[in-house]
Amino acid sequence: MVSHTKAPVITIDGPTASGKGTVSSLVAKQLGWAVLDSGALYRLTALVALRTGVDSTDQTALAALARQLDVHFENGVCWLEGEDVSDRLRHEQVGLLASQIAAYEPVRTALLARQRDFLQAPGLIADGRDMGTVVFPDAPLKIFLVADAHSRAQRRYKQLIEKGISANLSDLIADLQARDLRDSTRAIAPLKPADNAITLDSSCLSIEETVAQVLAHWAATKN
Repeated sequence: MVSHTKAPVITIDGPTASGKGTVSSLVAKQLGWAVLDSGALYRLTALVALRTGVDSTDQTALAALARQLDVHFENGVCWLEGEDVSDRLRHEQVGLLASQIAAYEPVRTALLARQRDFLQAPGLIADGRDMGTVVFPDAPLKIFLVADAHSRAQRRYKQLIEKGISANLSDLIADLQARDLRDSTRAIAPLKPADNAITLDSSCLSIEETVAQVLAHWAATKN
């Protein structure tokens, strides 16, 4: 199944803490498009599961939570039932559970149509792990954003400390490596670049340089 709208979409996939969320938001702002943080949908499902005590292995119950999420994104803020939960979604407990339940086929199926509904004119930047391979396979530009684990851990460490959340760099590196393995080897929609994706390594690039490269690739698609 592919999207029915003619609005363009740029997919930006990549591993945890590769910077794809920040890059997606800035590219969307430059183009005047909407942005979809697909990972936030899994984090939201995890957050609600933690709040309501749903068993982390109950795939049917978790899928039901995913279908019922009352969520929207606005100016970089994630709203759940009218509550700004942007910071809560970055807690490590939420991230770990989100990575676990993202491997559940019922949860992914529950969120698939919802993700596609975000595609509206004038365009969409879709950030995730399977945006180019599964959700928007007909996207005219697919970016696979990567960075080495140490660089990503340093970015995540800085984010957490700035938000007043304690963190240990060594633990973060180990956690990212474990998530990479889990995400890339899961049976359902594993983390991998689409066949026609452009791989962009941001390990030694600033956010501004990464955004500029994405915009340059988009400009090239129209020539």
